[in-house]
Amino acid sequence: MSDKQAMIKELLEMQRKFIAYEHENGVEMKDYFMPETGHPLDGYRKTFNDLAIKLVDVAHEEVGSHR
Repeated sequence: MSDKQAMIKELLEMQRKFIAYEHENGVEMKDYFMPETGHPLDGYRKTFNDLAIKLVDVAHEEVGSHR
């Protein structure tokens, strides 16, 4: 599996877990944007965003473009 495919798989898994959490518990804005340490969403936004940006960079690199 390529790095790109692994990143896509990880992003989809993170999204699946987020949706499951949201359906079970609901998500308040404060928990999404500023979760307390130890909260299930603690670090989620940053990790997801960092991985998504890395994926975009890899895609640009593959086609020789830049953003």
